[in-house]
Amino acid sequence: MKKSALVFSVLLASISVPHAEEAKVAVGNNGIAIPEGYKNFRLIGVSQRADDQTLRAILGNDVAIEAARAGKTNPWPNGAILAKLGWKHKINDKFPAATIPNDFTRADFMIKDTVKYASTGGWGWGRWIGTELKPYEKADFAQECIACHSAVKDQDLVFTHPVKLP
Repeated sequence: MKKSALVFSVLLASISVPHAEEAKVAVGNNGIAIPEGYKNFRLIGVSQRADDQTLRAILGNDVAIEAARAGKTNPWPNGAILAKLGWKHKINDKFPAATIPNDFTRADFMIKDTVKYASTGGWGWGRWIGTELKPYEKADFAQECIACHSAVKDQDLVFTHPVKLP
């Protein structure tokens, strides 16, 4: 594993994110619950968004990891679950060249099921906000997701490029 990926993996493991069961997290208005065991998903990729100053870790369940490692992500297989965990970023006060996670902002999930979610591009979409993991309750949430993700329709609606490991 490259040093930067290892550092991010260690950092991710040290950050506290409430577990759905511990926090008694509500199911979203679209009927999607936070996937059980998401804190044990493995790293698929990382991203940084300049528009909202967030760092994101993109994790996957075993189905997603197997597909990513095999290069079989277009389309992603049914059963794949992608988790995107976000934190506001800040400059490390001990090492100003480094940007590190600060406050947890949200957990987003994409669940691949081409039958169940046929009307939303084959993906179920879920979002929970803040450390309380409050469900994002916008009525047309899935359409909001698709509107943004349609820019990568040719990538099965997924922005993430799995990291390449040596």
